[in-house]
Amino acid sequence: MGQMIGQEQQPAANASVEQVLEQVNAEYQQIQKELKEIEILVKQSSSEVEKLAHRNAQLTNKVREVENNLDTVPREDIKNAYKAAQDGQGRLFMMRGQVEQLRSKQDYLKRYASSLQKVLDVSGALIATAETEVKEEESSSQVDEGSGIVKIIDAQESERRYLANQLHDGPAQALTNLILQAEICERLFDSDSSRAKKELGGLKDAVTQTFQKVREFIFELRPMMLDDLGLTPTLRKSIEDFEEKKGLHCNLKVLGRDARMSPYIEVTVFRVVQQLLKNIVQHAVASQIQLSLDIANDRVTSVVEDDGHGFNVEEVLKSARERKAMGLTTIKERIEMLGGEIFIDSSTGRGSRIEFWIPIKS
Repeated sequence: MGQMIGQEQQPAANASVEQVLEQVNAEYQQIQKELKEIEILVKQSSSEVEKLAHRNAQLTNKVREVENNLDTVPREDIKNAYKAAQDGQGRLFMMRGQVEQLRSKQDYLKRYASSLQKVLDVSGALIATAETEVKEEESSSQVDEGSGIVKIIDAQESERRYLANQLHDGPAQALTNLILQAEICERLFDSDSSRAKKELGGLKDAVTQTFQKVREFIFELRPMMLDDLGLTPTLRKSIEDFEEKKGLHCNLKVLGRDARMSPYIEVTVFRVVQQLLKNIVQHAVASQIQLSLDIANDRVTSVVEDDGHGFNVEEVLKSARERKAMGLTTIKERIEMLGGEIFIDSSTGRGSRIEFWIPIKS
């Protein structure tokens, strides 16, 4: 009887897996389409940057000529030369920022597409293996909520929800405000030119602030210096930004070797520390944080301590598993998948100490 029930449930499980894979494949195709569009935008924007740089050089030379002939050049021409040079520099700065954003998004989408491709490849191999094993034992091919592919999909969807919320609350909202300010300026030009100029000044400041927020968002999404300079400099920069934005003192102590590691190790350590700091801000109500990074020959170790409220470790982990939350449970699984360990020491009222290490393979 049990075997018959298993046989009835098997098609439903297979259909569920096939549906998930269809969604992953559709997502992969959409990402490929977006990559082609971004590639075109990058080429067009890069070409525009080259033109603007050439034009900017001409404007700079014009300013130098004016400066060399201040006694003979009309005042209006001097003013126009400086204004044109300033406008050219501003335009060039904005276009270079746009190219940087496009390339950052392009790199992120490439990595995401690569992850999706790996999921499809691995899933194809798993399905082929499962179909063979089903003939010998039907129950061996069932997929439960703890299977690897479901965890991957859940992690991807959670990350996409987080990014969507961040974009909505940050850059998207700021851009909406910029559009409203631009419309106000447009309406004021004919009726009140002096107020229109004042509004334009405010609009310029708002654009600058929005651009800075976008750069911070890109850094949080994927700091380029992690690829260029490595884990230690990126952590230092991240801690500086963290202290400035959160107003919470965080002392970073770097021990051991100052060496580069495999990219997957560096990004894992960075993301884990990033998540732990976020947890402290959200839950611990701490006044200071102690953070250490120790790179040895065979492993990298990090310790994060705070003087906050602390928590019951077993209750928090149990609750996270039941809610399928992306927090300490996900951190623990990620570290253990890489062959490392994590140790959580905390209790209510006495802060917390979290230590983890990941092996460094030659």
